[in-house]
Amino acid sequence: MEGRVALVTGAARGQGLAIVRRLRRDGIKVVAGDVLANELVSAIGGTRDPGARAVELDVTSEDGWAGAVRLAEREFGGLNILVNNAGICGRAPLTREDPREFERLWRVNCLGLLLGMQAAVPLLRRADEPAIVNNLSNVAIRAFPRHASYTSSKWAARGLTQAAALELAELGIRVNAVLPGPVDTPMHDARTIERLRGATLLGRIGTPADIAEVVAFLASPAAGFMTGAELVADGGQGLKIG
Repeated sequence: MEGRVALVTGAARGQGLAIVRRLRRDGIKVVAGDVLANELVSAIGGTRDPGARAVELDVTSEDGWAGAVRLAEREFGGLNILVNNAGICGRAPLTREDPREFERLWRVNCLGLLLGMQAAVPLLRRADEPAIVNNLSNVAIRAFPRHASYTSSKWAARGLTQAAALELAELGIRVNAVLPGPVDTPMHDARTIERLRGATLLGRIGTPADIAEVVAFLASPAAGFMTGAELVADGGQGLKIG
């Protein structure tokens, strides 16, 4: 894995930070992006790691994406892996959904993936073993109540991932998705985390490291015959609520 370069979004905390650390253990150089610029720099150790670079990145900004991709090329010579991890959650009854909040979730959770893939493809198509991994949610296969904006944005992102797998295969770029279940991240408050502990067959909530392992596999040549795949990592939650 030495010599490979990844761009990871939503990297300041939670699953994104775990993904950065997991890829670095494999010797992959990482450009880590997040809107939380100061927190991101602190999280990845400032400039102490020569194989990691922080970049302020709003995934809904075309200019932001262009800058992140340029940084990968300038600092590390190219790009082999794109991990679209950034996402936000919203919770409200359907009849009380705020249209502006609904659109905000769609822009981050779906449009952000599109802009990222558009920006990264020119470098990926020139790389060895190029791969895109979109980190979604198991809500993309089973709707949850009071999550209309989140659910619909993730279903759309799932469809976008499939469309990208179809179109980018001819360029040699694999596109796969991870569908996590409940994970202990700053997205959840303590009360929610406690409730989710009992939501899985395994009797525990997932950790960011659990998801990072799945992402690392899909990003690696070990998954070289996989594209358009969807790996559910939810501790059996889907079976339990089914």
